[in-house]
Amino acid sequence: MAAVRENGGGGHARYTYRLRVSATAGAGLEGEWGRCRWVWNECVARSRKAHAEGEGCGSARLDRMLTRARAVTPWLAAGSCVPQQQIIRDFAASRTKALKDVKDRLPLRRRAGMPRHKRKRETDPTLNYTRRGFRLKDGRLHLAGGIVLTVVWSRPLPAEPSSVRVYRDRLGAWYCSFVVPAPLEPLPATGRVIGIDWGVRETATTTSDAHDLPHAQHGQKAKERLSRYDRMMARRRPKKGQPASKGHREAKRWRAKAYAKIARQRQDTARKWAKKVVRDHDAIAVEDFRPKFLARTSMARKAADAAIGATKQALIEMGRKHARDVRLVHPAYTTMDCGSCGARTKHALPLSERTYTCTACGAVCPRDKNSARVMLVRAGLDPAGVEGARPPGALLQEAA
Repeated sequence: MAAVRENGGGGHARYTYRLRVSATAGAGLEGEWGRCRWVWNECVARSRKAHAEGEGCGSARLDRMLTRARAVTPWLAAGSCVPQQQIIRDFAASRTKALKDVKDRLPLRRRAGMPRHKRKRETDPTLNYTRRGFRLKDGRLHLAGGIVLTVVWSRPLPAEPSSVRVYRDRLGAWYCSFVVPAPLEPLPATGRVIGIDWGVRETATTTSDAHDLPHAQHGQKAKERLSRYDRMMARRRPKKGQPASKGHREAKRWRAKAYAKIARQRQDTARKWAKKVVRDHDAIAVEDFRPKFLARTSMARKAADAAIGATKQALIEMGRKHARDVRLVHPAYTTMDCGSCGARTKHALPLSERTYTCTACGAVCPRDKNSARVMLVRAGLDPAGVEGARPPGALLQEAA
């Protein structure tokens, strides 16, 4: 799979592949992760000590700490210095973000929090290597320290990778994720535009009936199987202070495997729909909707199953990859404005009212279709749209 992330002009993409790990390579990866985890925990301890003494604790100081530790600890020096240096960079970035949130006086629920110790049984291995720490030879991944991994090449890399992340998921499978320059694949112009409104009854409602995205309900379809695994785990839950039984671990693994399948299904549905929308339209007006608040409502389960955030991100990434004009539209009053004349109702429409009727021009249409039309008007993609329909102070974001 590939995920595009913005970085300057062209951006970069992550290409992820499954790994076949032998017993020797697995032991080597576990050993490297043990050393990196020790470095992270040592950084946490040094950071807390520096804070208590009123001193600074930047990357340079932690790098010197690592150099001294490798000089006097043969076990630490036996591993590669590349992933150990990278985990210091990750720690510094995490700590900087936490301090910035404190300085900006963000609410506690929105703060990242200071880095904490990584426990052996609670953290999956993650190793980052820069270009000098790995190489590809004969289709195999050679890591610093003499670790050789077999890559399942589901697709070729489009360019030379600049870094790689080797990690193990909660099911015990190993993966490698390469960072390469994002390939741009411009599509031919179509002369068409589309507006998209997010919802719960339908994941995406557009100005084109052929491009509406119905709620796939992947989680709902697997609800019976997940409930059975939950009951199995509840029956086999160990007593406090005792290790989990083999049956409890197996049930937990089955449950995790089912959730991983649901996540893949949601991602597949989102990317296929996004590719269809991007292929058929030159410009796309997307509601800049953040569904996080839905987690505190009675629609939380259905909203989570709709995967609005993942679908929106897939659309933005697909638009960037194929050089389409994707515009994020401010969501304020989109259900109250008329997509034909721009008039605004005097009161918010309840969710039970699914038909929008404009009292100014008399236009009648489905509520979500009207909101999708408003997206086009506010993004400036509808020549017949009214002026000034965007709320005062709401900025129009360029997503691609």
